Amino acid sequence: MNYYHDNKMEKIFEILKQPKTLEELKLSSTFVNNSILKIISSYGTIKTSRINEMTGIHWDILEGTLRKLEEDGLCAPVGGGFLFSSVDYTVTKKGHEKARRILEESPYIGMTPVSYEDYYKLMQAQLKGRYPLTIPGEVFEDTFKDVVGVSYAKEVLVESCTVGKGIFVYGPPGTGKTFIVSKASDLLPPLIIPKFIEFGGAVVQLFDPDFHKMSDEQPEDPRWVKIHAPFVLTGSELSLNKLETNYNPNKGLYETSPIIKANGGVLLIDDLGRQRDDHELILNRLIVPMENKKDVIYVRGIPVVVHSHFIPAFSTNLDISIMDEAHLRRAPLHIFLKAPPLDELIEVFKGNLDELKETYNEDTLERFIKVYMPAAEGGEGLDPSFAHARDIAQISQAVRINRQKDVIDVEVLDEALSKHILIELQRMNIDVSQVTKKIRSYRVQTSDVEATFKALNEYGPCGISYEDKAIILDVEETITPVQLATYLHKKGIVIKKIDLIAESERELKKSILQ
Repeated sequence: MNYYHDNKMEKIFEILKQPKTLEELKLSSTFVNNSILKIISSYGTIKTSRINEMTGIHWDILEGTLRKLEEDGLCAPVGGGFLFSSVDYTVTKKGHEKARRILEESPYIGMTPVSYEDYYKLMQAQLKGRYPLTIPGEVFEDTFKDVVGVSYAKEVLVESCTVGKGIFVYGPPGTGKTFIVSKASDLLPPLIIPKFIEFGGAVVQLFDPDFHKMSDEQPEDPRWVKIHAPFVLTGSELSLNKLETNYNPNKGLYETSPIIKANGGVLLIDDLGRQRDDHELILNRLIVPMENKKDVIYVRGIPVVVHSHFIPAFSTNLDISIMDEAHLRRAPLHIFLKAPPLDELIEVFKGNLDELKETYNEDTLERFIKVYMPAAEGGEGLDPSFAHARDIAQISQAVRINRQKDVIDVEVLDEALSKHILIELQRMNIDVSQVTKKIRSYRVQTSDVEATFKALNEYGPCGISYEDKAIILDVEETITPVQLATYLHKKGIVIKKIDLIAESERELKKSILQ
């Protein structure tokens, strides 16, 4: 027994034997009959072994179900071997018509879901009393074996995973915020989840191979899967709609949100403040599942309680004030990542070259570090970044290959450096935030247009103009309607409504790299 497969996990494995009867399966005979009929109708002719593989249903249940479908004139055996597992079944005309009607209402075909009752009970048994954890030293060492420096960040991550508390990570771009948080889930023990659950005849997908990594050991019942604690990452593409469980008509099932997929692991909201929807609305949507460790999804309009026992993590390179006290209480631990020291930067650069199996010499390393050394010491004085170390190693490999060289030498490195846009912009003393800034346009409706115009003009907008009984305001993308409303309220101005009407890129400086 070990941290990733302890006595508790072994007992769960003993419970999850494959059901041999419909009573043990806890699904209606109608649901099971319809599921198998849809498969036979979709394939035309199919072996029983393939049906067994697709549905995960025990042979005893499958044989009884096929016998019932055959008695009802919906399917028939048409060939195969002596063993039941090699028999071919085909659909009859009557069966095809019935399957067509079923598919119109419920097009899902695949693994048999677990009953909602079994799902809820097993999740409760696994997650109740999950914290505090005692994380073994060898798990710590293995998790952070490829992480250079940042000892304080490692310490905070361990404490977060020990007690299940959220973390807020902030600092300049390229300091490894996403990378370090991605290690947190490796500190957590695994859990078992159903691939799908059934509720009211509808199917809800829980297992997502994009986020859920299967463990080596798996239970006997193939409808369940043992996974490593998930790390679910979502960034600027996140919207309020994506935080809900939505029906996918093409698959015929409900697809769960990141809130549910992160159950038992870590949910990272990356680049906080860069989402199209107001980040405060997104944070408010997360409060209940963070607090209660449960969320409510709607299946055919019926509210269903599901588990959302994740550790919340938020990262941003914007101002720390982007989160208010109510949100920070759900992520009380914090990690500030600043520009890395040069010895750690060179170690990461070397590590990336070694991972790429590249050959280099000491002159190359000395040239790389000189880019970030202070000008007073003979360097270029650029801002060091772990992201630069990774990117330059990869670009250097491309340059070496194209130049048909065997070694990444100083010449190759210099060419790679000149082709990295952020390094070139720094060399030209150009602030990238002034080059690629997004602008949000708001319509501020108010009864006192003149006073509102004056107050907002003092706010420092990128642009401002009048409209009938409203002000059109252009501000940086980090400014939210809540911030504007709070500012105007302090000025004693009553507003009726603030609408986001457009987003646009500020025009880039022409000939910037000529």
